[in-house]
Amino acid sequence: MTAGSDPVFSSKSRAEFGASPPPRDHRRLEWDEALERVVAGLVPTWLGEDLGYECDWTSISLVAAEARAELDVVARAGGVVAGLAAAGIVAAGVDPRLEWSRAAKDGDVVSRGAIVARLAGPTRSILTAERTVLNVLGRMSGVATATRRLVDAVAGTHCRIYDTRKTVPGWRLLDKYAARAGGGWTHRIGLYDAILIKDNHLAAMAAAGSDPAAAVRRARDFVARTFPAERAAATVVEIELDSLDQLPAVLEAGPDIVLLDNMPAERLAAGIAIRNRLRPEVILEASGGVSPDTVGAIAATGIDRVSSGWPTHASPWLDVALDWGTATRSA
Repeated sequence: MTAGSDPVFSSKSRAEFGASPPPRDHRRLEWDEALERVVAGLVPTWLGEDLGYECDWTSISLVAAEARAELDVVARAGGVVAGLAAAGIVAAGVDPRLEWSRAAKDGDVVSRGAIVARLAGPTRSILTAERTVLNVLGRMSGVATATRRLVDAVAGTHCRIYDTRKTVPGWRLLDKYAARAGGGWTHRIGLYDAILIKDNHLAAMAAAGSDPAAAVRRARDFVARTFPAERAAATVVEIELDSLDQLPAVLEAGPDIVLLDNMPAERLAAGIAIRNRLRPEVILEASGGVSPDTVGAIAATGIDRVSSGWPTHASPWLDVALDWGTATRSA
């Protein structure tokens, strides 16, 4: 990529990124009525940051109440757009008279200068909604764009990119939806929808005299005894390991997924060989130190999946603007 040029992204749609997940995997997050309700519940808080308990005094003081306008939402950089439906809910929350029309769909690759949506209606209301609409689009499109960079970097392998719980508080579902729009896969939503035995769980177990394999067996038994049969059958049991010495015994305990944390490529390859020999049905996941520069080498080991918090905690926003220059307006 030359200086000042847009990055080049795969133009594949979300549906083309991999086949269906295995029978016991995390639920894939898609835009639906439940997510719409989540966004509608967040909008008053978002708008309250701008309006307090008052209003947009600048627009009221300068713009006639009867003025109307139609403005374009324009991408100022190339990337993957996400959050268009969420931004429309924001606009409606400001003023139900505002008309939000999408010129793209979530997951689309857009170039610099592309119009992704239009906002029409009372000018005062457009100006009031502007920053919150752009914040939602910029944040979600930034996450989607970063995720697509990882997805494109593992193209040609069977490796999938998964999100993590490293999300903005209050934005968990939106961050994870944006990662899906970028071609990623959904890891567990929270602590309630899967078993993931991490290092501090293992430390607590070790203090009580139990090893990682015992932790897997205990979790499996708990799920079987506690949950209804249908939920138990769908509940993922995953364990994080930082040493391959633990892997053979853990595999024999029967987890669905083993996460190999912060291991170099040669250790990952060794872990895959152990898995293939002992329990080839167990999924292996890699995490730690994942970036667009490193993920290709990680995927080349033959690992099944990579989880990364980089798109949701470190990626830049996509620059989007509400462009008055191409708008129509009337009094």
